[in-house]
Formats: sequence, structure tokens, C-alpha cells
Amino acid sequence: MTHTDTTLPLIAPDDFDTASSDTTIAGILLAAGTSSRFGSANKLLARLDGEPVIRQAAKTLLASTLDSTTVVVGFEADRVREALRGRDVSIVENPAYDRGQATSMRTGLRAVQQSVDAVVFMLGDLPAVTPDTIDLLTDAYHAGVGDALAAAYDGDRGNPVLFDSRHFPALLTVSGDTGGRRVLLEDDASALIETEDPGTVQDLNTAADLETLDQWETDRFE
Repeated sequence: MTHTDTTLPLIAPDDFDTASSDTTIAGILLAAGTSSRFGSANKLLARLDGEPVIRQAAKTLLASTLDSTTVVVGFEADRVREALRGRDVSIVENPAYDRGQATSMRTGLRAVQQSVDAVVFMLGDLPAVTPDTIDLLTDAYHAGVGDALAAAYDGDRGNPVLFDSRHFPALLTVSGDTGGRRVLLEDDASALIETEDPGTVQDLNTAADLETLDQWETDRFE
């Protein structure tokens, strides 16, 4: 799902310089939802390019320059854990996953907040995001572009989203399925980072979405 946010500045990669930093940034992969719109199957366990969707999403974070990756599981937690076997990730369980995405954000954030300067939240049903997109967000953060940054494609807000630790207290109070949207949209230091990555807006909600993603992946690598 895409969102056009005219209130947030849209920043292109050419508008900032890459800067070195000793900050620690963790990735938090949200993988606890019930896949209610996907039918009877768990969409995170559906296979894309030969691997479960959640494994593909984790691979994106692990291939980036993030310092660590934590996966929040909930619905069918044991099966999702098994799908991630062998991946260098930490896994935390959200027993309240059926109360909305915000509960998973809080669970993941509590697991890492004491040891990081910022976090990147990514949805488990966005397996087509590239590692370069993650690094573009962190580069923009290091360059001082903002401290709440969302990936964008063709000007539309997508995912993942980066938050500086300044926002952790507010993120720990969010509720429902809106996640950190309110925090992002209401802060003066927020921005959209144009990534030119269609994967940032290609979320997976239905079986038809999976077919579209599978074809896109095939076309991309031919």
C-alpha cells in the first residue's frame, strides 16, 4: 500500500552526502501478524523465489549495513522460527500480536532500545525491498537529513522506516495497526527518502500479490 504525504519533504540521494558515523542501528523485522487477508495460509511462509517470504525479508536486512536484526514473531511463531533457521537473527515473541502491529513494534523496540541509537522497522511482507534501500535510509540518517525517515518510491511513502532513539518513548506508546505513522508524520525532523526501489511499496496481502511479486522477481533477474 502506498501513501502520498505532501506534508513530508521528499529527499533524493543526490541531496545529501554519505557521512561516516559510529552510531549503532538495529533492524526490527515485524513478522507476527495473522495474514488475515491472505486466506487460510500464513503469507510469511509462502514461497517466493524458492524460499519463505519471511526468510527473503530477513535476508534483505542481513545483507545491509545494519548492526543487528531482530525478528518479532507471534502468529504461528514456531513455524516462522523454523523458516528463519540458520539466519543470523535474534527472535522475540509478541504474545499480544492479535492486538495490532503496534504491539510488535513495542516488543521489538524493548528488545534493543538500550543498546542502539536508531532502529529500522521493516514489515515481514515486503520481501522485495533491496539492501541498498536500507543503506540509503541509514546514509541519510548519518548525513543529518532527519531522525524519522521513511523509504519512498516515486514520491509515495512506503517501508521500511528509520527512527532515532529520540522517538523511542513515543513509539512505545503507539497502538493499533498504524504503527509509527503518527510519530513519523507529526515530527518536524521527518522526511521521505526517494529510493527508486518499487519493493518499498510492494507489500503482500493476497495470493494475487504473491503471483505479482513472483513474476516481478523473475523479470528482475532475467
